[in-house]
Amino acid sequence: MDMQKLFAARIGGAQFGLTNEIYKFEKIKRAKAAALAARPEVEMLDFGVGEPDQMAPSPIREALKLAVDDPANRGYADNGVRAFRSAAANYMEKFFGVRGLDPDTEINHSIGSKPALAMLPLCFVNPGDAVLLTVPGYPVLGTHARYLGGEVVKVPLRAENGFFPDLAALDPAVVARTKLFYVNYPNNPTGTAATPEFFDALIAFAQKHNILIVQDAAYATLIYGRERLSILGRPGGKDCAIELHSMSKSYNMTGWRLGFVTGNAKAVKAFAEVKDNVDSGQFKAIQLAACTGIADIQLSEGIREHYRRRLDKLVKVLQRAGFAAQMPGGTFYLYLPAPKGAGAQVFKTAEEASQFLIRECSISTVPWDDVGAFLRFSATFESAGVADDDRVLNELARRLAAAKLVF
Repeated sequence: MDMQKLFAARIGGAQFGLTNEIYKFEKIKRAKAAALAARPEVEMLDFGVGEPDQMAPSPIREALKLAVDDPANRGYADNGVRAFRSAAANYMEKFFGVRGLDPDTEINHSIGSKPALAMLPLCFVNPGDAVLLTVPGYPVLGTHARYLGGEVVKVPLRAENGFFPDLAALDPAVVARTKLFYVNYPNNPTGTAATPEFFDALIAFAQKHNILIVQDAAYATLIYGRERLSILGRPGGKDCAIELHSMSKSYNMTGWRLGFVTGNAKAVKAFAEVKDNVDSGQFKAIQLAACTGIADIQLSEGIREHYRRRLDKLVKVLQRAGFAAQMPGGTFYLYLPAPKGAGAQVFKTAEEASQFLIRECSISTVPWDDVGAFLRFSATFESAGVADDDRVLNELARRLAAAKLVF
């Protein structure tokens, strides 16, 4: 049997699995392994992790233990339990001031944001349709739109535009074929938080061109120095947008795989239709456990404060090392212009800078070369507690100083 002849063109066809191309995160993984093998006594300072460093809050974990033992929670959840949809509506009102969302028509749970992003193109994209995807960013919606024969148009997030898309620069011919516009604020990796003015301009653009906005709000509660903001709370937002929320970042529930899609009722209905043919819902016990904490601002604020405190200290360390660092508007990331070299060594890309830091300094970051050369430092680094944070950051400062980085 010649399996290579069976693979779909969308994943590489007959060449699937035969390419020698190594992707960014695999390069990081290999470099870390090599550094640890070469210097097993040197701690790897990992600032490249994109998931929380702590467990979910105790009330949520305790609620899960009880829900697991309830026989009423056995069986398929399908499109979700109403208790979670109602809790999600309460969360949207308490955190973002979005009132009146209908749990039955304007909210549907998802097994995390990633599957939701993968399913949405199935609702809207035909061959030849275009989708707009901000870069740098999370590629999943674009990947599945391409699988369906759609055209993925990358919209750059440039520093000179405050890491917002330049709507006026979009090609009118492309816009005329566009079905979906994917945005993500607070933004991974740039840390930029949306403003009311940006959301209002995006809504006006979508209404003018009959485009559905897909706002990935995975970091919506991790916001600093400003009010929490939902696009659904802006005038006209609910008419032309859906927003994806995740329990992973807001409540340290990474691995629990739970989120929800909310907004335009017709879009939510289409999502539910496709979802019903893809999965059978997240375990009811997980949904019910989330209800314990999803609308608890105090729980969420404790998590937000953990990252704010760490980011504040990390900014100071990086500034002393020469990085142009400042507190982000949101997320737990710092997105910084990469150094141009170290001593006499010259870096042509952020990836070269990242590989140097791993190999020579045992410091792991994530490089982004999509729109300029940037490194992403995350405040999710491992430590034994608040006091140990200072030890890790002091060691980071020492190693960066010794690296003699050039900017």
